[in-house]
Amino acid sequence: MEKKIFGKTLALQYLICLFFLLSQITGTSFSPFSDSSFSHPPSSSPPSNLHPSSSRASLRRILLGILFGSLTGAFASIVFLFSIRLFILFANRTPILKGPVIFTPKISPKSLKVIFPGNDESLQMLGSSPNGKYFKLALNNEVTVAVKVIESTYSSGSPGTNSNSWKRKVQRELELLAKVSHRNVMSLRAYVRDHDRFSLVYDYISIGSLEDAMKRVRLNRLRLGWELRHRIAIGMAKGLKYLHFEFIPRILHYNLKPTNVLLDEGFEPKLGDCGLARLVVAGVDSSISSCYVAPECFQSCRYTDKSDIYSFGMILSMLLTGKDPSDPFFMEEMGRGGLGPWLRHLQQVGEAREALDKGMLGEGEKEEEEMLMAIRIALVCLSDLPADRPSSDELEAMLTQLHSF
Repeated sequence: MEKKIFGKTLALQYLICLFFLLSQITGTSFSPFSDSSFSHPPSSSPPSNLHPSSSRASLRRILLGILFGSLTGAFASIVFLFSIRLFILFANRTPILKGPVIFTPKISPKSLKVIFPGNDESLQMLGSSPNGKYFKLALNNEVTVAVKVIESTYSSGSPGTNSNSWKRKVQRELELLAKVSHRNVMSLRAYVRDHDRFSLVYDYISIGSLEDAMKRVRLNRLRLGWELRHRIAIGMAKGLKYLHFEFIPRILHYNLKPTNVLLDEGFEPKLGDCGLARLVVAGVDSSISSCYVAPECFQSCRYTDKSDIYSFGMILSMLLTGKDPSDPFFMEEMGRGGLGPWLRHLQQVGEAREALDKGMLGEGEKEEEEMLMAIRIALVCLSDLPADRPSSDELEAMLTQLHSF
């Protein structure tokens, strides 16, 4: 913008100088006392000296021709450059793609026809949430993928939802998510858009979400020791660090919670649904669990990378305590608040050990000390002020160094 303003100012100054020079020349030529015939008698000089005004008139015409030629050339150049710029912008405009949009050769457009509206019965449902349904789909080439079907909560009458500019914006964001490449972040493999419905195709993760794993832990159907939970926390921090600092342009998650953290066979976490809430959810929607949303998102609707850190702190607290942040226990115990205030209260009164998941106690004195240090990290992430929370790269270093204490 500053370059454009500078260019316009320079062109204006150039025109002013040209007009000033033109006025000076014309002012001299029309002086009523410039003709020597009124002040001197005729002389016997050669004919070339009899009419000096004729020489000035010729010079004036030459200069006027140069000036007007320069002005015309400058104007024509501006019009030409402007036309070229418009042509380039039009040529580079993102076309609106129709049908399945695929980012990997492992998937064919024909194999995705089954995920169009009306064919949900032929898909194997894995689960559902307020903001979408999850399906398992086996493709013809024996590749298994996961399909998440979500509906945009923007009303049909809201400005821009049916405009080509809005469609291009969503398309660019989804293409950006397809370029994500990190072991701790889910990469978009394909998508199908039908009006306000989006069907997103990802790699299939057999273990499921962190939410499902922790439910099995509470029912004593799965044991997750501190070593695995610590590895999950570090992997999540690495994924956030990649999104916040390593990927260009930076991506904010906007909806980090246990259901959006997938676990592979080795319990390596993968962050899913990165940035989708901003595209398909109008504001802070009820589908985004309030337990994991930073307070500034409700107060000022401002979301930053530190808001992702708050959500991470809540998930880390869940890993350490084994408790669901939405458990009514916290309302009964604290009268208000939730897992964060309860954990902070125990830390302040010196009873942080009482908050640890009983299934992890007894693993060793060193491991217990690491867990207590991790509680401090979680509470820093849950600070009310975003500036008091660590960044994702600092968070990864803090969690990695726990083993060195």
